[in-house]
Amino acid sequence: MKPEELYQHLKDLAEKLGISVREQNLRHSGLRVRSGFCKVKGRPVYIMSKHLNVQRKNEKLAGCLNRFPHEGLYLMPAVREFLQRHGRGRAAPVQKQMG
Repeated sequence: MKPEELYQHLKDLAEKLGISVREQNLRHSGLRVRSGFCKVKGRPVYIMSKHLNVQRKNEKLAGCLNRFPHEGLYLMPAVREFLQRHGRGRAAPVQKQMG
């Protein structure tokens, strides 16, 4: 599976889990910020730096998604395998709520 296809499948899984994935230009924020999971107005959001390469985006999103129960959802075998290989224990802690 191409990395771009995998990224779309991971974003689809995030949506099924109620997590919005937003790509942002984090370089111009004026602060040292990184991609990560947070809650904005009580809603779960994963903010992804749009400047990361797609492989790194896949790894970061997998780390986040593995923190949520998704075993009962249908996933293509390649997606499930990627989650198992790249996502365990790599997610950053949940950040402070914004807004």
